[in-house]
Amino acid sequence: MTAPAAGAGPHPAELLARGELTVRGRIREASNAALFCTVALDGRQASCVYKPVAGERPLWDFPDGTLAGREVAAYEVSEATGWGLVPPTVLRDGPYGEGMCQLWIDVHAEAELLALVDAEEPAPGWRAIGFAEVGEGRTALLVHADDERLRRLAVLDAVINNADRKGGHLLPTADGRLYGIDHGVTFNVDNKLRTLLWGWAGEPLTPEAVDVLKGLRDGLAGELGQRLAALITAAEIDATRARVDALLASGVHPEPSGEWPAIPWPPV
Repeated sequence: MTAPAAGAGPHPAELLARGELTVRGRIREASNAALFCTVALDGRQASCVYKPVAGERPLWDFPDGTLAGREVAAYEVSEATGWGLVPPTVLRDGPYGEGMCQLWIDVHAEAELLALVDAEEPAPGWRAIGFAEVGEGRTALLVHADDERLRRLAVLDAVINNADRKGGHLLPTADGRLYGIDHGVTFNVDNKLRTLLWGWAGEPLTPEAVDVLKGLRDGLAGELGQRLAALITAAEIDATRARVDALLASGVHPEPSGEWPAIPWPPV
């Protein structure tokens, strides 16, 4: 399930928040406790991921708040952009206590967004990320698609200070949408941006992105800021405002700072 149909019952966020949550299995690839579940309400059912706070591992560089709270905060910011880049995500009680509950997204496996190529420059329709070692002293060029959906996600990641935008966190769907997931290491007060989406670094923001950032600036001073206050710290909200202001002042996509590894590894 990826989106609600008109008149088809509760909105996915309401379904996730109020529905009966049933654990079906564990997602073993996750670094923290992540459970595959179903949620049912008023005759409607959907698959979802439930990540209880009790299953989170402490992170020395994210000492405040919870992974779950930051996941929900990322969804709130995504919704405020109007881009809908993060699946519906709520904070709720579950079988193992409070945790993040996020709508499960079925991935369209044929959509190609990332590639390693034996070339010095990206082909048309692709953007260079950087060179990667592929064994036996060989390197290959890591590229991502020159895709407007990815460009929007790059802006969102810059706003929320995403420290872990890997390829496996990109979920294209059969209906042409793109979602980003796994936003537990975001909103740090220090610059932690680490992503595969560097293809537009230093280039001007699109007019659409500028308008969205202006809307976020207003929202952070109002209702969006109030919603985030229940999820992340006041210092993290202030830092988010500062990042939005900096993006608007520069008018360009950010570039790697050199103070922090720019690309997550492995990149998938």
